[in-house]
Amino acid sequence: MAIVMTGSAPATSGNSDGQTYRAALAMVTILFFFWGFVTVLNDILVPHLKSIFDLNYTKVMLIQFAFFSAYFIFSIPSAKVIDTIGYKKTMVTGLVTMGVGAFLFIPAASAPSFPLFLGALMVLAAGITALQVHMFRFWDRRRPRRAG
Repeated sequence: MAIVMTGSAPATSGNSDGQTYRAALAMVTILFFFWGFVTVLNDILVPHLKSIFDLNYTKVMLIQFAFFSAYFIFSIPSAKVIDTIGYKKTMVTGLVTMGVGAFLFIPAASAPSFPLFLGALMVLAAGITALQVHMFRFWDRRRPRRAG
């Protein structure tokens, strides 16, 4: 990437301008707060599911385990999806997967089933994982490279 000096501030000659850079940063920041909010909802979900299904401590911790094991299970496949279908389609796929996971809570609540809740959490977390892998790689390619 060539550096063009204009006045006192360097400007890059490329396809991204400062406004696009700021818009992308704003979008990433908003999405990370959204994902953090969804992750924190697990802590709210634990006591409610414990009382509904009369769970012991070990089974209650399956809620956290199901959610966070999705990061381990789906991170590398999410990176492969990015390589296969691209950044934009991966972002849409991740958001749709999150939506499907959220809507799976409805049948899990209708037929009170703890395994269905765990499955819905896994699907929701798989979508979040795809979005986070996408954003980390997307942002890494957009940030300026500095020597040293």
